[in-house]
Amino acid sequence: MSSLKGTKRLILIWLIFGLLFLPAIPLSPDAHNQQGRLANDSDLDLRVSGFLEKNRYRWRDMNVSETDGQILYELVLKHGYRRALEIGTSTGHSAIWIAWALSKTGGKLITVEIDEGRYRQALANFKEAGLEGYIEARLGDAHEIVPALPGPFDFVFCDADKEWYTNYLKAILPKLEPGGCFVAHNVGQGRGSRWLQPGIREFLDFIYSQPELETIIDTRSRAGISISYKKKP
Repeated sequence: MSSLKGTKRLILIWLIFGLLFLPAIPLSPDAHNQQGRLANDSDLDLRVSGFLEKNRYRWRDMNVSETDGQILYELVLKHGYRRALEIGTSTGHSAIWIAWALSKTGGKLITVEIDEGRYRQALANFKEAGLEGYIEARLGDAHEIVPALPGPFDFVFCDADKEWYTNYLKAILPKLEPGGCFVAHNVGQGRGSRWLQPGIREFLDFIYSQPELETIIDTRSRAGISISYKKKP
């Protein structure tokens, strides 16, 4: 019996010794690539979040609030959107939130701004945030640029001249993929709001009249954000 116990003890010692000194198993190329992507994502997250924290109280020139930026970020991530358009860049606050989410879905953003000063500042902000590779910024009149864009898009954020909102939607709707959404800023709490900027009530009447759209108002936004999903067949 004691001989059997001694043999078991020796086997156990050999097993432990072998495990301790086994050569490391090299990672496959896919595993290495995944580790690299995770490291890059982490570095980008730190850079973007640091940029946003540094500039938290500096956004002017008709930029969205932090809460509204987070809403846009969540929408892109939740639905895995990849082909995004923004109408009205300003100096880039909303574009940074959208592009940050697109960096995780593998997408890219086209954003349009008519004012050269704001456009130049937006470019600098995109670079500082580390997101310039996910954004194609265009300088020009969205009245001309948006209808000429080929699409398709699965996410559109509109924060430009309110009187033209309906025209933007009409130009984009045929290029909006089923399941995609058209998001509009500064719509108050919807058609029931007592005061709306010129053009917004007409825009809301139009989106609610479209049978292919399902629209909700995100009440977390003080400015008001409408989200119109294009129904799938």
